[in-house]
Amino acid sequence: MEPIRIFYFSDVLCIWAYIAQIRLNELKTTFQDQIEIEHHFVSVYGTAREKLENRWQDRGGWTGYSNHILDVVKKFDHITVHPDIWTKVTPPSSTSCHLFLHAIQLLETKGLVDRSEQIFEKAIWAFREAFFTELANVSDRQVQFEIAEKLGLSVAAIQAQIDSGEAYAQLSKDFDLVKEHTVTVSPTLIFNEGRQRLNGNVGYRVIEANIRELLHNPPEEQSWC
Repeated sequence: MEPIRIFYFSDVLCIWAYIAQIRLNELKTTFQDQIEIEHHFVSVYGTAREKLENRWQDRGGWTGYSNHILDVVKKFDHITVHPDIWTKVTPPSSTSCHLFLHAIQLLETKGLVDRSEQIFEKAIWAFREAFFTELANVSDRQVQFEIAEKLGLSVAAIQAQIDSGEAYAQLSKDFDLVKEHTVTVSPTLIFNEGRQRLNGNVGYRVIEANIRELLHNPPEEQSWC
């Protein structure tokens, strides 16, 4: 049986995607080669400063949004967030991060780095952790280079994927998939060729139940219920 393909859409700057990473890790441990998680990006924070200024101007501005994030985090003990999140450092856009991460993904796809190291997923986590715990402006290319170097990656090789236009093509593919599947929330999981989806802060057991249902009732043997 072919592994269940899961489209996972997220934004690097999204707190809910940061929280949800532990669930993805558990899914991979539990189901191993029964699932295939395909990462894509949705630009919820594509215009981060403008978006938050507009949405939070009557609710305390940056401080109000920061307090909201900190209140959310209090409910989870597996992550750490800097107390000055979104106030001292405000990345202008997650799109820059997504482009850079796709360049790293291309290194993996082309076999220019050891695929068993899963460096693309490690890089996504490194970007999230750098922003949420260290207040790194991950939109800045120099900061991105520093994160890549800490992961042992060649900055020149990454830049080559961007310069060639290939990383932009991957990002454009994300835009097309977001439109095709009408994705507006980070994170969003899409199963069964778009027939099933889970949006936002969904508990692990709910995700697991959806996967087990697909394993027991594959598309060609759809359950009447």
